[in-house]
Amino acid sequence: MADQKGKASSEGEYAKRIDPAKENLTREQLQFVRQAELAQWRKKSQKLRSRNVITGLTIGALVLGIYGYTFYSVSQERIMDEIDEEAKMAARMRAPKTGAN
Repeated sequence: MADQKGKASSEGEYAKRIDPAKENLTREQLQFVRQAELAQWRKKSQKLRSRNVITGLTIGALVLGIYGYTFYSVSQERIMDEIDEEAKMAARMRAPKTGAN
């Protein structure tokens, strides 16, 4: 019997999960449960906040990249339109001149 008691006390007791709604707890026990839940929630919310910030910055960078690329490609299209217009003018200048125009 002494061995069994010694063995149980040396291993230590583990916290038992309880459901505060079903268990008949005192006011102090309920307050302690709320404090423990609040501490766990704060710890988890800090991790989530940092993940949300990283995700937001990534999405923002992606949006700005697409926005910048769009402006770049549109400006390239205008240059290509100008080059095409100059080529058409040069082709008209080189074309044989007829009296019909």
